[in-house]
Amino acid sequence: MTVARPALDPELRELLADMPLMSELTPEVLAQLRQLPSTPVESLLQHRQVDRREITVPAKDGAPIPLTVLSPAHTDPSAAALCIYWIHGGGMVMGDRFSQIDIPLEWLDRFGAVVVSVDYRLAPEATGTVLVDDCYQGLLWVADHAAELGIDPARIVVAGASAGGGLAAGVSLLARDLGGPTIAAQMLICPMLDHRNATTSSRQYAGTPGVWTSEMNAFGWASVIGDLTDAEVPAYVSPAVAEDLSGLPTTYIDTGSAEVFRDEDTDYATRIWAAGGQAELHVWAGGFHGFDALYPQAHLSTAARRTRTDWLARLLQPRAGSPALHLEPANFPA
Repeated sequence: MTVARPALDPELRELLADMPLMSELTPEVLAQLRQLPSTPVESLLQHRQVDRREITVPAKDGAPIPLTVLSPAHTDPSAAALCIYWIHGGGMVMGDRFSQIDIPLEWLDRFGAVVVSVDYRLAPEATGTVLVDDCYQGLLWVADHAAELGIDPARIVVAGASAGGGLAAGVSLLARDLGGPTIAAQMLICPMLDHRNATTSSRQYAGTPGVWTSEMNAFGWASVIGDLTDAEVPAYVSPAVAEDLSGLPTTYIDTGSAEVFRDEDTDYATRIWAAGGQAELHVWAGGFHGFDALYPQAHLSTAARRTRTDWLARLLQPRAGSPALHLEPANFPA
């Protein structure tokens, strides 16, 4: 039986035709993917005036968590900067702190933001809450060292793509429930939020090759939750199961109409609204999973990336009766 699916954006469909696609992940395929070279961050930094620091902070169990801190050079040391705390994607089983880092670097360029990217431990070697706890410990260190980093601890935006978006949502839930640090906003880009993998969009993208299929999603989640039953999976790991979404920072969520995560992402935004929170949701017609990261120059991708940046710009504008959050744009090339 043929499954009906939203059509891909024509330009993206043409670009995707040249990309090798998979239907499922296996331990053997994952081992091969992990051998591929990581994102060459040096090429992204060479045309930017950026100071780079490598930091290691302890996890809850004492394991080292690497952080990369990227700060605009030659900024006013007395001006507290916006901080983007970046959590990378990769299905929770692959990737590193440089994955998709071109996305937050756009905000370093535009707003003079300090970008801090965390290298959390991956499943299946790490399971349960280890991944989200690593991300939270990194956030605690950033907030505790705000003055040293030149950032305003009240202007920390937690952001991530795919698995990183899901972990960003989990970190925001942890910060709410544990009483801090303050998160000014969470930006969830095509986030991986629901281990149950049972929505209509999950079923639509099963049984066919793709960038991230329902079968690949099941592999990623099984790697994280192991033998836990549905009832035992914590909301910090799978934010879609959280009973209460009140008290969260203002939220940006985007997703494609032609991807596995479409329905869990739109549902998460709906539940934030139902709890009285603020969320902005964009579903990009014809977008597949990670389209704007894979093909950033495509028309739909530039629209998606520009819309996120515009949202951040609105967030940073002072409002009547509220503290001024405006930051002057940094003097970097677009």
